[in-house]
Amino acid sequence: MEKQLNQIQIDAEKDIKESNSLDQLLEVEKKYLGKKGSLKAILSQIKDLSIEEKKAFGKLSNQIKVVLNELIFKQKKLIEEQEIQEQLKNEFLDVTLPAIQTQKGSTHVLKQVQKKLEEIFISLGFEVVDGPEVESEKYNFEDLNIPQSHPARDMYDTFFIDQKTEKYNRLLLRTHTSPVQIRHMLKQGAPIKVLVPGRVFRYEEADATHEHTFMQYEGLYIDKDISLSHLKGYIEEIFGQFFGSKIEVRFRPGYFPFTEPSLEFEISCPFCKNGCKVCKQTKYIELGGCGMVHPNVLKAAGIDPEKYQGFAFGGGLDRLAMLVTQNNDLRLFRQNDLRFLKQF
Repeated sequence: MEKQLNQIQIDAEKDIKESNSLDQLLEVEKKYLGKKGSLKAILSQIKDLSIEEKKAFGKLSNQIKVVLNELIFKQKKLIEEQEIQEQLKNEFLDVTLPAIQTQKGSTHVLKQVQKKLEEIFISLGFEVVDGPEVESEKYNFEDLNIPQSHPARDMYDTFFIDQKTEKYNRLLLRTHTSPVQIRHMLKQGAPIKVLVPGRVFRYEEADATHEHTFMQYEGLYIDKDISLSHLKGYIEEIFGQFFGSKIEVRFRPGYFPFTEPSLEFEISCPFCKNGCKVCKQTKYIELGGCGMVHPNVLKAAGIDPEKYQGFAFGGGLDRLAMLVTQNNDLRLFRQNDLRFLKQF
C-alpha cells in the first residue's frame, strides 16, 4: 500500500506540472484529492491494517496530500500569471481614451422649487407640515366654510373615492392643501405658523396650464393682532428672497370661502423693469390667492376668532417652477423627458 501511495504521488505531481489551464488543474485535483479520487480510494482500505500500520499509513497519506496541495497552489498561480501575460499580448487598451461617464440623477425641478421655498419659510419661523392626500369632505370642504351646495363638491371638480361612508363625509382626493391647516390647528391650536406644500387633485382637462395632479403650497399664520399689512410684508419678503430681487406686491379683490376679505396677489415682475414676455408687458405677475382666515374656519378648528386672527396665502408650485424655468407648459414637468429635465 505504501508503494501505491508513492505511485499516486508521482503520477499526481506529473499531471499537475503538465496542466496548462485552470480547468485541467481542477480535473487533476478531483482525480487525486477529490471525494472519489485515488487518494480517497486507497484510504478506504486502511480498515484492514493493524493499529501501527494505520498510524504509519495515515501519516504518509497526509504528507502526500500536503505536498500535492502546495503543488496545485503553485501551479494555479503560474497558470494565472501566464494567462495575464497572454491577455496583455493579445489585447490592446488605449489609455488615452476618455473614461465612460456614469450618469448621475438629480432632484426633480419641482422638488428643487419646493425645497427652496421651504428653506425661506423656515428662515422666517414657519414649520413645514404635511397631511393625507386622501381626505374627508369634512376637512376638505365643511371645516373650510365650503357648504354642501358649493360647486367644488360636484363630481366634475372632485375625485371621490368609491367607498361607503357617511352621506356628507365621503372620502376624496384632496382638492387643495388647506385641509392640512385644519388638521394642524386642531392638533396644535393657536398661535400657529405653518407652510403646507404637497400634491392636490382636481378633475380638469390637461392643457399647458392645467393638470389633474399638481403641486400647491399654502402659508398660514394665526396669532393676536395679525392684519393684512403683515400678510403683504411676508409675501414681499418671501418672494423677494425666492427670486433674488426686491419686489412690490399689490392686491386685487377675490373670493375664497375660507378667507374674509379674500384677495388675489400679484408681484412686480422679477425678470424685467419695463415689461417682458413673462409678465406680458404688464410689469406684474399674478402669483396666487390670499386673505384673512374666515372666522368660521377658526371656529371649526377650535380657535376663538375674537382672540386670534390670521392670514393664509398660497398658489401653485408648478406655476412657480414655470416662472423659474421660463417654461410655458406645465405638462413637461411630469412627462419624464430627460431632454427637458436635464436642463435643471
